[in-house]
Amino acid sequence: MTSPLARPPGSFRSDARLKLADPRAQQALDTATGRFLSHRVAAWGELEDVEALRDAGHEIRSRTIADLERHVGEFSRAVETRGGTVHRCASADDACAAIVEICRRAGARSAAKSKSMATEEIGLNAALDAAGIEVTETDLGEYILQLAGEHPAHIIGPALEKTAEQVAELFSRAEGAPVSPDLAELTATARRRLRETFLSADVGITGANFGVAETGSIVLVENEGNARLVSSLPRVHVALMGLERVVPTLADAAVLLRLLARSATGQKLTSYTTVVTGPRRAGEEDGPEELHVVVLDNGRSDILRGPYREMLNCIRCGACINVCPVYRKAGGGAYGPVLSGPMGAVLGPLMAGLDEARDLPHASSLCGACTAVCPVRIPLHELLLDLRRDLAEQRVASRGERLGFWLWSLAWSRPSTYRASKRLARLAAPLAGRVGPGRAWSRGRRLPPIGRGR
Repeated sequence: MTSPLARPPGSFRSDARLKLADPRAQQALDTATGRFLSHRVAAWGELEDVEALRDAGHEIRSRTIADLERHVGEFSRAVETRGGTVHRCASADDACAAIVEICRRAGARSAAKSKSMATEEIGLNAALDAAGIEVTETDLGEYILQLAGEHPAHIIGPALEKTAEQVAELFSRAEGAPVSPDLAELTATARRRLRETFLSADVGITGANFGVAETGSIVLVENEGNARLVSSLPRVHVALMGLERVVPTLADAAVLLRLLARSATGQKLTSYTTVVTGPRRAGEEDGPEELHVVVLDNGRSDILRGPYREMLNCIRCGACINVCPVYRKAGGGAYGPVLSGPMGAVLGPLMAGLDEARDLPHASSLCGACTAVCPVRIPLHELLLDLRRDLAEQRVASRGERLGFWLWSLAWSRPSTYRASKRLARLAAPLAGRVGPGRAWSRGRRLPPIGRGR
């Protein structure tokens, strides 16, 4: 199966051009990311020593990743000690097959799902549909996109590019009757439709923000309460967790939760932070009869063994997306149907393969803003630069691109040719805004004067 993370060559540019030509989408992107950014700045300003907290988060993630297999093993044993079942899955296909089989054994005809980028990564909805199991997204944004047949545009605000009028049209189609774009009516319609899903679903499927090794607990972070309902009302709960999401202790999880909410939405804590430890026990009134945790590899072990292992520290807050000038113009769809922004530009090529996502390392200005805001100090812009080097070294980049950079390197490796290139650049500068690629670049910028140097 082709990975959802794969992108055809040239697709980033073509998709980005469409978004740039859509004023409504541009306004939605600016408004949403600007709001997330301002809230984050305010929330971080309330901390006494945010840099010390970032250092602690970086240390926890790096220490965990350095001994990941041991921590995953401890987590698995703790889950099973408390009555759950763990399924280790090497690939997306394996994970889909495991979840479909769990549903079949439960005799499930319907599944309720909360927002999870890991399920997008493996294409779970399509696998469940093919198996005859009706799956419904219960996060409001994801539900809107499911009705539209689209994928998330943002890890935190999946449907941020949709207007109230567009949502009303989708709801009207689903209802078979007109629904007003009034926000109160839209909310009431969604609440009524999704309540039926919560009460009737045979299986609940969630992601996992963290898995705690010492207790076997799953930590779910959300703002709508749907993940709490999905994990407690159906008789079977399936949690899909990337193997890197494990943390050693609840104390470690508490540190990361302080960083996650502030970085994602600018809240001290999200509205609902749920800790699920095993299935329902005797005497308890709610909770599933069965808990299955599907631990997903899907290329993560390869990343762990390579030079990009620090990317596994990511806690999926989305702060790098909100600050990225490229994402804020190109939109999420240009990166593909799963992860967007700098985090997606790094993870896409690492997980799908450089040849399958060759455009994404170039989807960055290398301004470093993503690195500056990352709560666990991942050097995102440096990783993107390293991926560009890999594109050249592995000959994935086009012959023309490799030749151009080779000539540039050759010219700038000697003082005489460097000075000659500067003289040529000064002569060509008046034409830069009228011909070639400089024409588009100079529409919104002024080329600085080129010094004579020595």
